Amino acid sequence: LVAVSTSHSQRTQSFSLRPSHLLDSTDGEQAIVLPCPALPHPLFRLHQRKPMAASRFLSHPHGSAFPTATAVREASARAVTCREALLSRWTRLASSYEPSCSFSTRAGSATARSDEESPEPLPPTTRPVLVRDFIRSALYDPDHGYFSKLSGSVGVLDRSINFNQLQGRGAYTKHLDSLYKRHDISWFTPVELFKPWYAHGIAEAILRTANLSVPLKIYEIGGGSGTCAKCIMDYMMLNAPPKVYNNMTYISVEISSALAKKQLETIGGVQSHLSRFRVECRDAADRTGWGHVDRRPCWVIMLEVLDNLPHDLICCPNQVSQWMEVWLERISGSSKILECYKPLEDPLITRCIKIIGMDKQLATHENKIVSAAKQIWSKAFPKSQRSWMPTGCLQLLEVLHWALPNMSLIASDYSYLPDVRVSGDRAPLVSTKKDGHTVDHDTYLDAKGDADIFFPTDFSLLECMDHHCSGWLNQQTDSRSAKPAKKRRTIILDTAPFMEEFGVPSKTRTKEGYNPLLDDFKNTKFYLSVPTYNIIR
Repeated sequence: LVAVSTSHSQRTQSFSLRPSHLLDSTDGEQAIVLPCPALPHPLFRLHQRKPMAASRFLSHPHGSAFPTATAVREASARAVTCREALLSRWTRLASSYEPSCSFSTRAGSATARSDEESPEPLPPTTRPVLVRDFIRSALYDPDHGYFSKLSGSVGVLDRSINFNQLQGRGAYTKHLDSLYKRHDISWFTPVELFKPWYAHGIAEAILRTANLSVPLKIYEIGGGSGTCAKCIMDYMMLNAPPKVYNNMTYISVEISSALAKKQLETIGGVQSHLSRFRVECRDAADRTGWGHVDRRPCWVIMLEVLDNLPHDLICCPNQVSQWMEVWLERISGSSKILECYKPLEDPLITRCIKIIGMDKQLATHENKIVSAAKQIWSKAFPKSQRSWMPTGCLQLLEVLHWALPNMSLIASDYSYLPDVRVSGDRAPLVSTKKDGHTVDHDTYLDAKGDADIFFPTDFSLLECMDHHCSGWLNQQTDSRSAKPAKKRRTIILDTAPFMEEFGVPSKTRTKEGYNPLLDDFKNTKFYLSVPTYNIIR
């Protein structure tokens, strides 16, 4: 058994071919740990810095970055001898050891708050859990989750901002800073900052696209404070044909009981809305909550929902090894949480990897005869990889396509997040806000209910998952005859062109022409997906 280990607090940069470290586990048994280089700082990926030149490690008379053929053969012989000796020793040492995790660990001490100050989202047991379960608990646990009743995470403005009265960017920034300090909340959503105009743009997009011959039915997943629902219903009441508003139904599916209560208060500001609105406090990704399949046309709205959905983490210690699942386990009697690496087995992670296409990449690597030089290079100077998998999004889309097969979907989220300090592709930003100041964390393990964990959305991947869950990609793979027709029509738009098409940009423009909705949200996009045929299947 070979195990790799790094530490969040002390990241070793050494590499050893000797299994010289025997660490005592919590139950008195011994685990073998092979140190490996720490993961690269995310800034290296952010700025696309080039890897360190090989000449730093190899000396060659002509300045070549690669070893000669003779050196390769000699190194190969030494590597084979060393490997056989190591395998023999590891087999003897590990014969009497049976760890709780297949691979040991990347230890992290989450020290944002002590155990006495806040319960940790990881269940108080040594049983390992997947990373997605840890994130779900950190964000949505009813007792200590970030979006629980104890969290003032979502801000609500007392009144709309009159952008036309602000001079320019400086005046807007100053006004926004005063709002955050006055409310002492984590963040304002775009639909809140730009109310009612942001939601009005969404309502107009629905009106232009919906089949108005049937009653309009809208589901909103994660409705926050209820601002979007109220503004959309206001727009329908004032601008849509009377029968559209009179027959419409607006259903909010909200996992937080505190936010569900807040939504009812917000909608209650207009008496006529109450008979057309209801909130269901449940998890939208739980299939049992939907009851049965509803084939009637409807709309599903998800604003800033995808970024807070649980993700899984997979890792690869070097360029030629297989990807592994990351599990988390708490050390008994300690606040430290360990990352345990296991072979890929979880069905949801496996499906996500298949959609992304990483399984084809793995098969390609397995079938290729890798050169001896590359083998030695990858083992001597391994480049570890970590990838965050949007399994929460996949699970939600699978449930939505099952429960509402004729739904039209509109989603908005962040396509890119700056200053991410957590490692890995599609890594999250882990942030805490207090007294108007933001503190970013180096590890997701610091999230104990007081930190937001939000991920960038890969909209191309979202589109692939949407088509996959609709059944089209499966038909395309299984069909041996004619190419199956797509079941969805999809489009990805930046926020600026979306609002220019469906909104009223003049309402969010300052005196000097600066428009924060169009100019400051360039890292956000809209995703629209509608059934190809506007009929009930």
